[in-house]
Amino acid sequence: MKKTLATFLAACAALSFTSCGDKSKTQSASEAGSDKTTFKVAWSPYTGWEPLSYMVDSGILKKHADKHGVTISADKLNDYVESINLYSSGEYDAVSITNMDALAFPAASGVDSTFLLPTDFSNGNDAIVSKSAASVAELKGKDIKLVELSVSHYLLARALQMNGLAEKDVTVTNSSDAQIGSLFTASDDSTVVTWNPIVNSIKDQPNAKMLFDSSKIPGEIIDTLIVKTHSSDAFKKALSGAWYETMAAMEKGDAKAMEVIADSAGGSLEQFKEQLATTEMFYQTSAAKTFIESADLKKTMEFVRTFAFDKGLYGDGATDKEYIGIEFPDGTVMGDKNNIKLRFTTDFLK
Repeated sequence: MKKTLATFLAACAALSFTSCGDKSKTQSASEAGSDKTTFKVAWSPYTGWEPLSYMVDSGILKKHADKHGVTISADKLNDYVESINLYSSGEYDAVSITNMDALAFPAASGVDSTFLLPTDFSNGNDAIVSKSAASVAELKGKDIKLVELSVSHYLLARALQMNGLAEKDVTVTNSSDAQIGSLFTASDDSTVVTWNPIVNSIKDQPNAKMLFDSSKIPGEIIDTLIVKTHSSDAFKKALSGAWYETMAAMEKGDAKAMEVIADSAGGSLEQFKEQLATTEMFYQTSAAKTFIESADLKKTMEFVRTFAFDKGLYGDGATDKEYIGIEFPDGTVMGDKNNIKLRFTTDFLK
């Protein structure tokens, strides 16, 4: 499932071709050239990425791949962490991932990646739900269960910051995404930070209150498709073109497309639409382009890189948050210009 990064650092250490926090790392063979013609995409279950199921099922992906003279396969992997691990180790050329995880995992591992496109941002999908507090301010001194080092952890940090508190004012208890819903249900005095569909399954329980959700920090938890920077433009154009043809089908409510996507999500069409209501999809390239070029993106990535460094996600070799360079469409770089490992571009949003 998306965002489950409790095993983040262990997986990073397991990568055989590089080590986190080491600028001497080199690109893997799969990243080295742009003459490849066969590419693999890894994606995992989540509202904003389920359209990939229809993109494959309908033949849209193959159509665009054929147009650009490449072959593309897309595999749905139920383990989000493993999908990132396989991308970072060179097994895949693209992966579905959040902006924070792209920085803290592939980039920190030395993999030079480009945000091909933003698929969506969480606009209420991630939330703090409590039975023991009526506001974020009342969380002081409380035990809060979440998946550590995940975007849930990031959401909590931002909520506390915006309400005059810090993480030292609460107790954070690590929990798996598979258990967090049942843990909340089992206790009359619990607070959790989690994401949909778990949020929707617990928010209406007796005494449950939604204290904060990602709609309060719009555009900060970004869901994306990233690709190896050095992969061919033909691959990038084909993948982007296929995605936006699929978005066009969703936007007009194509019955077959919505049926396939909802089925892939494991629920009814009504349930999937409920999740879509708190997911800000980028249905058009113009909207995605405006978002990526916005000054707000730089503010977001400043929050994200500060959190990632403070939590040790850059690895032992990083001495400050400037360690990794993040390049934006206007050519500016946040961090080390000699160690750019994450790039935002609008070149394929046309």
